[in-house]
Amino acid sequence: MSFADATEQPGISSADARSQVRSVLMEVCCGLPLPEARRLRDDALLVVSELIANALQHAGGVTRFSIRLNSDELQFRVSDSSGVRPRSPDNEAGRPGCYGWAMARRLCSRLQVTTDAVGKTVTAALALPRAAQL
Repeated sequence: MSFADATEQPGISSADARSQVRSVLMEVCCGLPLPEARRLRDDALLVVSELIANALQHAGGVTRFSIRLNSDELQFRVSDSSGVRPRSPDNEAGRPGCYGWAMARRLCSRLQVTTDAVGKTVTAALALPRAAQL
């Protein structure tokens, strides 16, 4: 089921993306215990912020953004015009950058990068708690 499918939103801001995520989560989280609802909300907002920030910082902006609610996961897709894949940080302490990608990898139940002739799409999925599964 596609909840908020803002499929062609070039230039979407992190704030607008987070607003769409909050709208979807209002429906999903209503039956969850408060700690689970907060964790899902916080994880979703962090991941979406990171994906949008990466597209803005490293690829000139977002070419497509969508949110999809499946029976057992909340999925985000962010596309940009760069074919360069995100990278994990080196082990050098204090080196700036790339820590958000590593955080997204830890939070997501699934994180996939696909490339094509016009850029890349990052698909991130957060598993829904059992009580929220459709």
